[in-house]
Amino acid sequence: MKSLTKTILKLASMAVFVILGANATAVAQNAKIETGQLDTLAAKASETLDVNLDERLMQLTAKFLSDKDDDEAKIKSLINGLKGIYVKNFEFESEGQYAQADLDGIRSQLRNPAWNKIVNVHSKREGSVEVYLMQVSDKISGLALLAVDPKEITIVNIVGPVDLDKLSQLEGNFGIPELDLKQVKPPRKN
Repeated sequence: MKSLTKTILKLASMAVFVILGANATAVAQNAKIETGQLDTLAAKASETLDVNLDERLMQLTAKFLSDKDDDEAKIKSLINGLKGIYVKNFEFESEGQYAQADLDGIRSQLRNPAWNKIVNVHSKREGSVEVYLMQVSDKISGLALLAVDPKEITIVNIVGPVDLDKLSQLEGNFGIPELDLKQVKPPRKN
């Protein structure tokens, strides 16, 4: 009886570890970037923008877009299926209002193996732009953009199936800056 109890306990323990491991993998594959650690920068910024459109809000927004207006119909089609659009922007009056360490939490999330850096532009005078794609199999399931210059920080995070050919049409909407994504193609996974 004791060995049966031990066997059942071992199997139950293994099942718990498998479930926790699967849950950790699922969380690791989530394309939503946590940006809450940047909220302290709002007090230093002269202007801030914070867009948080989760799937429910995007569906609600889509209801207000007209199928009769070509531009609105395109946007409606583009956001269909997305799980969220999240944008944070901080503009500062002068340089030195933030440290690169303030962005370490964002960059550490983007070091996850599921994310691929597809664009990395760096200028000592003008700052940097980094664009990342999250791929699951052959599908793009998220996009993250980190644009940093001496007086401004912008983070754009699009969660859900992303079609780069169509995504460029979202530029200038929902707080998404002009990214010139028409020229960007994701790397092929082997």
